[in-house]
Amino acid sequence: MPTPEHNPASRQPIGAQLFERAANYRNQISITAHVLIFAVSLLSAFGLAYNFHGMQSWFGGLFPRLLLLVLPVKMIVFGAMRQYQGSWRYVSLRDLASIAVASQISSFIVVFAYFVVENISRSLTGKFFFDPQLGLRQSVFLIDWAATIAMVSGMRVLVRSYYEFIRGGHSESATRILIVGAGDAGDNLIREILRRPELGYDVVGLVDDDVSRIGHRIHGTEVIGRTHEITDICERYGVDELLIAMPEAKPRELRSVVDLCKGNNLRFRTIPPMSALITGGVEVSQLRKVDIEDLLGREPVSLDIDAIGAQLCGKRIVVTGAGGSIGSEMCRQIAPFQPDQLILVEQAENALFEIHRELIAAHPTLDIVPIVADICDATRVRDVFDHYRPNTVFHAAAHKHVPMMECNPGEAIKNNIVGTRTVALAADEFNVEKMVMISTDKAVNPTSVMGCSKRVAEIFVQQFGKQSSVQFVTVRFGNVLGSSGSVIPIFRRQIAAGGPVTVTHPEMTRYFMTIPEASQLVLQAGTMGRGGEVYVLEMGEPVKIVDLATNMITLSGLRVGEEIEIVFTGTRPGEKLYEELLIDGENVTATSHPKIGIWESRPEDWDDQRERIDKLIASADSATPDEIRGMLGDIVPEYQPAVASGAPAPATGAQVSAKRA
Repeated sequence: MPTPEHNPASRQPIGAQLFERAANYRNQISITAHVLIFAVSLLSAFGLAYNFHGMQSWFGGLFPRLLLLVLPVKMIVFGAMRQYQGSWRYVSLRDLASIAVASQISSFIVVFAYFVVENISRSLTGKFFFDPQLGLRQSVFLIDWAATIAMVSGMRVLVRSYYEFIRGGHSESATRILIVGAGDAGDNLIREILRRPELGYDVVGLVDDDVSRIGHRIHGTEVIGRTHEITDICERYGVDELLIAMPEAKPRELRSVVDLCKGNNLRFRTIPPMSALITGGVEVSQLRKVDIEDLLGREPVSLDIDAIGAQLCGKRIVVTGAGGSIGSEMCRQIAPFQPDQLILVEQAENALFEIHRELIAAHPTLDIVPIVADICDATRVRDVFDHYRPNTVFHAAAHKHVPMMECNPGEAIKNNIVGTRTVALAADEFNVEKMVMISTDKAVNPTSVMGCSKRVAEIFVQQFGKQSSVQFVTVRFGNVLGSSGSVIPIFRRQIAAGGPVTVTHPEMTRYFMTIPEASQLVLQAGTMGRGGEVYVLEMGEPVKIVDLATNMITLSGLRVGEEIEIVFTGTRPGEKLYEELLIDGENVTATSHPKIGIWESRPEDWDDQRERIDKLIASADSATPDEIRGMLGDIVPEYQPAVASGAPAPATGAQVSAKRA
């Protein structure tokens, strides 16, 4: 049993202890408090109506009789309007309005009942029940109505004030925060912080770009400047954390706020989108860290749900590479469309186990089949297709890491080309309606074995599709945020370890897309394809990797070049400085969807290309890396293997800023 010295409760103020103990009996205390308030309210009404004269006469007869009428009516009305269940700590204007309505209804019933009872009593006995002399001043009812509202509301406001101003006093260790956005979200955020002192926040002020709001106060907190003044304000007030109260802010707006705060050692938090708040998915109090995905995200994808549903609902769907970043998200996007059967094909047992468990928990009525299989194993793939007879195949299985495939070119050939051919041949043999192959921007003018192997796979499915009844569709896109092995998880680990953050080259640029967005657009493109098309997804603006690293360090509350260094290591074999994936180029035609284009590929001599592909596949295990690159170049003339560069010197914060500019 803890001693008083070690018992945390013993160090709390007596009032705080009483409030905490009382919380266990909230409903009983609330009902008792209302009974007392109603009694005191009526007593006050009598006192004011009679100017506190003749108290003995009316207190001895009229008051207790009228109290017998008032108490039951008010208790029933206030109970029916759920006034006893409300949390006094979080009382709002809506609650006070509800109190006024309850008081109005109960007062009307009391007045009506009073005159009914008096008339009945006079008719039956010749006397008035409440007041034999009929000396009641009817102003008592009006004063009682007002006093009830004032006292019930006052008690709630008193409790809220206790939590906000007595228990909610800021300690020296409180986190000093600045709120960006003085709108409704900022108002809700300050109110939540005042209600919850245990959060340990001390709001120093708000900033907003609306000049008319400067100098205004929200719950006692002043709007002290505009957004572009954040740096000076943070230094002046010693701000520790920035709370961004702009639920509908675009990524560009969030990036501008983060850019202003570079070098300030700030932490960043934001609130969920207003749509999530309205649907009840989250509460305003659930602050979350601003992540790099918030800065790189884009507008929500507009989808033709009916067309996607027609392709997926009631169908048997195979997803290869179902345990990977893209494959698993494809499964998550497909499942809500209620296919007849969702078949997950994956070589990695653990990855398959995780996505299968997630899907059956989220969709318990869906028939989900986990299949451990290597797409290069033709016998196993044929058996799967023969047994399940899928209608649609989404082919996401592939080796994707550029440097790794430069070291192991034969494996890139086997997995990316042989695996694709195996799946395509099985799709043709077992009369699959459509196969959607997921490709990459690195297949455009490839400089890597990985990119070139994906281009060869594209050529195969395009040309083979001309001989088959299957609709073969290819979809290309660039890097996806947060996928396994991508740059963002690597940067996170490096920052957590204290640095340095390694970037290959100051000018290295990539396109980024979120995994859900990429998967949704793959589904959309799949509905549009009729066979042979190579669809290109609009990837937005290219992002410099050094800017990405700088923003991630800033979001971690650290300084570039002081606490975390950025080191340039030099480009790796097969890497490009700039990826090529534009949907408005001369070789890309528009579609009905603004984020999807069709890449116009050159005609191929199928017999010649098939012979070259067969030779490449046959040599995958026996040929040298240079021989494999040579054979890839015979199939894809635009393939130009990239040579790794030397590593530039480490970059300081100033150097990074100069390079970025």
